[in-house]
Amino acid sequence: MLCSIYKSSKKENTYLYINKKDDFSDVPDSLMGTFGTPQFVMVLKLEGRKLALADVEKVKESLSTVGYYLQVPPPITNLLHQYKAAKASQTS
Repeated sequence: MLCSIYKSSKKENTYLYINKKDDFSDVPDSLMGTFGTPQFVMVLKLEGRKLALADVEKVKESLSTVGYYLQVPPPITNLLHQYKAAKASQTS
């Protein structure tokens, strides 16, 4: 399975996977509005491949059923919250 990958012009580290290059017909207009102007990254063959921040099986399933896959960056870890939790567990 081949897919085309685009990065967002508005959201850092956000990528959109679609089935055909430059065919955004399956992507909702509301998503395209928040995604911004898509910037082409590459065409990728998904078979036998690992992806850095996405499960390749979920990507393939989403491309087959919905027609696109949106990869968003992982949530930012709140280091202050972690520190406070660690301190609280040490005093208990």
